[in-house]
Amino acid sequence: MTTLHSAEDRQTTLGRDGEKRSPEAAGWMKRHGLSLAMLALFILSLLGQIAVGHADYNDNALQHGQPAIALVGYLGSGHFIEAVFENWESEFLQMAAFVFLSAYLYQIGSPDSRKLEGEPELDIDPREQIRSDSPWPVRRGGVVLRIYEHSLTLALLALFAMSFLLHAHGGAREYSSEEMSHGGSAVSTIAYMGKSRFWFESLQNWQSEFLSVAALTLLSIFLRQRHSPQSKAVADPHSKTGD
Repeated sequence: MTTLHSAEDRQTTLGRDGEKRSPEAAGWMKRHGLSLAMLALFILSLLGQIAVGHADYNDNALQHGQPAIALVGYLGSGHFIEAVFENWESEFLQMAAFVFLSAYLYQIGSPDSRKLEGEPELDIDPREQIRSDSPWPVRRGGVVLRIYEHSLTLALLALFAMSFLLHAHGGAREYSSEEMSHGGSAVSTIAYMGKSRFWFESLQNWQSEFLSVAALTLLSIFLRQRHSPQSKAVADPHSKTGD
């Protein structure tokens, strides 16, 4: 059954004082503060990695009697590409796994788990909830909607695949550079993906990411962070599952 909501219902939310107010009433910075803060931290961290990575690369090169390279040259080096995408790869993998697995598995007491009983709103067929402000794929229906229903996991997996391949590409270049400096020969990206070094680099990051998600899932059962949507309300019992 198709349900339509009025513009007033769509565009208003309850403020702390209980009065209805439009999201636009809050400033742009407030409405996007979380994304802006995380992106700022990402950029600062990446710039720091570039600076110290460039210095470390040149120190190592000079120790082996090789010339230092400029910062622009470093950004295209296997050393930098491998280091960046080796970490991105694990991040996107753990997010994709968590999004997908949390759609089907349960953890009693976790605010990030599906509720153990009843039919959550998330399980309702979107074809029965079409509104005038629903995303275009929902209103379009058909194959487009079927893809959109899983688009978050698919997007994260695509980012993982991209990072995985770039990690392999950068790693192959860095490995080849090391080999040639010792009289060896270069290897292709495919050949490098068959080496234990590549999988050691990947798995050492994967295991840490899965551990961090498991730690958050389990610790959130018993511990709290007031005001955070990743935590239950401070007064909620440990057994409360879901939001």
